[in-house]
Amino acid sequence: MTKKIVRALRYAPYAILALPATVSAATVNLGLTSDVESALGLGTQDVRVTIARIINVFMGLLGIVAVVIILYGGFLWMTAAGNEDRVEKAKKLIVAGIIGLAIILSAYAIARFVVNSLVNATA
Repeated sequence: MTKKIVRALRYAPYAILALPATVSAATVNLGLTSDVESALGLGTQDVRVTIARIINVFMGLLGIVAVVIILYGGFLWMTAAGNEDRVEKAKKLIVAGIIGLAIILSAYAIARFVVNSLVNATA
């Protein structure tokens, strides 16, 4: 596990170096006329707005997963029938779900702040 993290951190600077090439690729004129663009169904929205929507959907799905974990923990607790092992497992699931939900909400707030800052700075 730690080898994977170290490997990912080792290659992270190279990914950051590739970002300017990705951004400059967005300004390339492909010679597509408006007829071709409409036939392809390409969007006319700003890329930043599209990325913000993708982030919102992803965070929403993660929030749903966290709530399902909390509900599953509650279900286990209700069906434990006095079994202390199952009650402890249920408590751990509920706490883990709440912590996950807090992390997801914090990540959503940070992502929203960053995207809004980028949109306002480059608008």
